[in-house]
Amino acid sequence: MKLKVFYDRENREKTVELGNNATIKDLLKKMGINPVTVIVSKNDDVILEDQKLKDKDDIKIISVISGG
Repeated sequence: MKLKVFYDRENREKTVELGNNATIKDLLKKMGINPVTVIVSKNDDVILEDQKLKDKDDIKIISVISGG
């Protein structure tokens, strides 16, 4: 399956290919992104990392900023 993925840290959109029944966790692993450091939305809804993906989903990965 092919997904459009926007990653705010790189400020760009790219197409990522994954196998069928892939999850957000699989996507983040393929992209080398630590799931604790981001929030992911699918088609403008925030989702959890065990959420299944479908071909042509629109994914946004937003970095979480913390400080103290």
